Amino acid sequence: MVSYKELGLVNTKDMFAKAVKGGYAIPAYNFNNMEQMQAIVQACVETKSPVILQVSKGARDYANINILRNMARGVVEYAHELGCDIPIVLHLDHGDSFETCKMCIDNGFSSVMIDGSHLPYEENVALTKKVVEYAHAFDVTVEGELGVLAGIEDEVSSEVSHYTKPEEVEDFVSKTGCDSLAISVGTSHGAFKFTAEQCTRNEEGILVPPELRFDILEEIEKKLPGFPIVLHGSSSVPQEYVKMINEFGGKLKDSVGIPESQLRKAALSAVCKINIDSDGRLAMTGTIRKVLAEKPAEFDPRKYLGPAREALKQMYMHKNIDVLGSAGHALD
Repeated sequence: MVSYKELGLVNTKDMFAKAVKGGYAIPAYNFNNMEQMQAIVQACVETKSPVILQVSKGARDYANINILRNMARGVVEYAHELGCDIPIVLHLDHGDSFETCKMCIDNGFSSVMIDGSHLPYEENVALTKKVVEYAHAFDVTVEGELGVLAGIEDEVSSEVSHYTKPEEVEDFVSKTGCDSLAISVGTSHGAFKFTAEQCTRNEEGILVPPELRFDILEEIEKKLPGFPIVLHGSSSVPQEYVKMINEFGGKLKDSVGIPESQLRKAALSAVCKINIDSDGRLAMTGTIRKVLAEKPAEFDPRKYLGPAREALKQMYMHKNIDVLGSAGHALD
């Protein structure tokens, strides 16, 4: 067994307590390769933001859990080399079983999510409690989930959303002992969150998606005052990258993400962790397509992955400063 403490990582306990009190959210960025991880750490060091590095099932299958663990060890040292020892969490995103969570805990993850949201309520409670009991023995924090998000991202998918029921949250947290709770209030997984038919148009003709259910969030906060809340599926789907992808040979269909203004509003509440994955995929893909289209003779991966890494870094810095409000809080 490898403890996350040996790798220089931290769990989410103190990080979330400071975020709830300070009115900001910790960025939870998914990564699959070296360039994504470099961009995340560079952006968070430069903005002095704490960060959660998220690993999905797809990432584990793609990169191998041992490589991912050692990459996390490396970025702790990399952040130090860059001049700021920011708090870094290695987090399992959407663990689907006790065995998966145990494997990650045993391999140096400092935080895990057990997603039993698709199960009947009592089964979700039992599964989450089992993971919590194992994780807490090693000082690993656990995220549970109530409610179901629509959309598709990696192996996580649902055609319809089911909003979190505020009347269940207190009982769930009490029975499971989880350290944070992912809720469903209108966000959704993947890049294709809302169709044009689901949106309205403002005076400038820009599509505006339905507003998040802040009324449900407020009710949950009343039931669980000060308890860390998590939003999944919170990519904003930057239209400049959608346009870039399509301009240089891609065929993405129209989609609208979660407005950054709504995410900023959520970050001022008990929402202290906001998950962002698809925005990174879009920025990376758009930049790579542009470089290869403009330089068709190029075959050195560094020549297109390097610009993609820089685009990612700039996007993550923007999220930390202007959306999540986490910039400047790494040393709190």
